[in-house]
Amino acid sequence: MKILSRRSFIIGGSLSLVSYLYFETHSIAVKHYRIPINNLPLPFNGFTILQLSDLHSKEYGKKQNKLLRLLGSQNFDIVAITGDLVDKDNPLIEPGLDLVQGLRHKPTYFVPGNHDWWTGFQFKDQALQMGVKILANQAVKLTKNGEHIWLVGVDDPYLGRDRLGEALAQVNDSAPRLLMAHAPNVFPLAIKFGIELLMVGHTHGGQVRLPFVGAVVVPGQGLFPEWDYGLFSTGKTRMVITGGLGESVLPIRFNIRPEIVLITLMRV
Repeated sequence: MKILSRRSFIIGGSLSLVSYLYFETHSIAVKHYRIPINNLPLPFNGFTILQLSDLHSKEYGKKQNKLLRLLGSQNFDIVAITGDLVDKDNPLIEPGLDLVQGLRHKPTYFVPGNHDWWTGFQFKDQALQMGVKILANQAVKLTKNGEHIWLVGVDDPYLGRDRLGEALAQVNDSAPRLLMAHAPNVFPLAIKFGIELLMVGHTHGGQVRLPFVGAVVVPGQGLFPEWDYGLFSTGKTRMVITGGLGESVLPIRFNIRPEIVLITLMRV
């Protein structure tokens, strides 16, 4: 009887763990941030950015219908995709393009990640044809009711392709500047230049997060990284790190679900 009880306990525990890991990997969370911005033009008070990152060729239903249904129920003004639509070990471009296709009704901006470059940035032309604006060391002006802010994007910091100074040279006034990048390595430089908001991915939140500890390891930062997930603030600069939508290396998540991020700008 004791052997049967022990075996039942092991089987039950194993099934519970498998169910939990499946939930953690396939159930999409919606994360909200409200970011105060000094001197934010009045028309941009409440302006909301949908940040997506690190899809890694993952599919949420046929032609991303599950993910797109979730996105269709959210309110946002623009889309910021912070890299790694594809995965070097699964370089399918269709999942990322299906996602982009489903977002064509909103202005969409993209910065490349390391996996995009490792697979030759094969989807670049198709994304451009779909209206995606690729900001690889570039800046664009976002306008609303005659006022504007700046959206700046740098190429992948993890591979050392970022040129923030070059991108900021295209900014010609003191309006607030929002920065898109794939990896958080650029955070110290963003602080130096006084960037108001930095949006990044790359870390996946660690994919495995220990309670009260956080991520175990992040590429480029090693064990127990400083910048793993969530909101970080230094001076006037705030950084949002999303846990992303897909996985890399191992198809598992623990204590960090896939997520979409909604960032609302607030006037102070």
